[in-house]
Amino acid sequence: MARMRSIFRRAERRAENKVSRERLVTLIGKPGCHLCEDAQGVVEKVCADLGVPWEKKDITQDEELHREYWEQIPVVLVDGAQHTFWRVDEERLRRALKA
Repeated sequence: MARMRSIFRRAERRAENKVSRERLVTLIGKPGCHLCEDAQGVVEKVCADLGVPWEKKDITQDEELHREYWEQIPVVLVDGAQHTFWRVDEERLRRALKA
């Protein structure tokens, strides 16, 4: 029984490593935005737990992002596709990254 648990744990670790190499979370926000700070906390936690890389983009430094997302910040993209905006739900983001 212990051997089977060990095999399953190794398979889970391999699956988590696979997820982290194939995924990218992008947080789009602006300095001084309290919702952006809250979103960053969730993104940092979930990505650290799953080993998924993430990046932060400042909407005030990119005219195209500003035009597209100004009324929605913070915005979270998963692999370049919009996942959510305003409030980031930890469990929903976790599920999206495991899918």
